[in-house]
Amino acid sequence: MKKHQEEINSRGFTVINGIYTAEETDKIAKTIDAANADRSNFRKSEDLFAIRQFLKEIPEVKDLIFTATLKKVIHQLFRNDYFLAKSIYFDKPENSNWFVAYHQDLTISVDRKAEIAGFGPYTNKHNQFAVQPPLNILENNFTIRIHLDDTNEENGALKVIPDSHSKGIYRPENIDWATETEVSCNVKCGGVMIMKPLLLHSSSRTTNSKKRRVIHLEFSNMTLPKALQWPEYMAI
Repeated sequence: MKKHQEEINSRGFTVINGIYTAEETDKIAKTIDAANADRSNFRKSEDLFAIRQFLKEIPEVKDLIFTATLKKVIHQLFRNDYFLAKSIYFDKPENSNWFVAYHQDLTISVDRKAEIAGFGPYTNKHNQFAVQPPLNILENNFTIRIHLDDTNEENGALKVIPDSHSKGIYRPENIDWATETEVSCNVKCGGVMIMKPLLLHSSSRTTNSKKRRVIHLEFSNMTLPKALQWPEYMAI
C-alpha cells in the first residue's frame, strides 16, 4: 500500500489489480443488468449507458462493491473519515464512438443551489445540482474506478497526465506537450484505478470491439457549508 500511496501523492493516480474476484465482478454485473432501466437517472444511447446516483438507484449492489478488501484499501490509503460523495456507472459498448477530451473533475454533487462565496458556477442536469467548490475540497477528494472488464487504450482506458493534479486548475488548452507525458491507465477486470479529481484525464473511442464497464465512486472528508449537503452521502 505504501507504493500506491506514494503514486497517488506524486502522480495523482495508481492502479491496483485483483481487488475483486471473477465471481464478485460477475455478481455485480448481473445485479446491474437486472435493474429496471426506465428510470430518469438511467441514460442510454448507442455510445454509452450510464446510471447517475448509481448506489441510490441500485442499493442492492452496495454490499457487493464495498467488500472487506475494498474497505481495507480505502482505510490504508486514506484517513478513516472519508465517505462516499458520488456514484456513477458507465457502460461503454463494444462499438462506441464516445470519447472524452482532456479535463479535470472540477465539480461536486450537491442537493441545491445556494449563493455561497467560493462555490460556483452551478449546473442542474436532470434535477441534479453540481457546483465547482473551493480548490481545497477538490484537492482532498479522491475517486475509485472499479473495472468490470479488462481495459486498455483500445477500449477506453483513461489516459492521464501524471502530476497534473498538483498544478491547481489546469486548463486543457494550456497543456505543454513538450514537457508533459501521457500514460494509459490499463486495468484488469476486478481491478481499480484510484485518482485525484484534479488529474487531467481523457478517454478515447473504442477500437477493439470490447466493452468497458466502470463504476465511478467519489469520496470526500470535507464538511460543506450549512446551506449545502452531499446528496449521496454514505459512510464507509
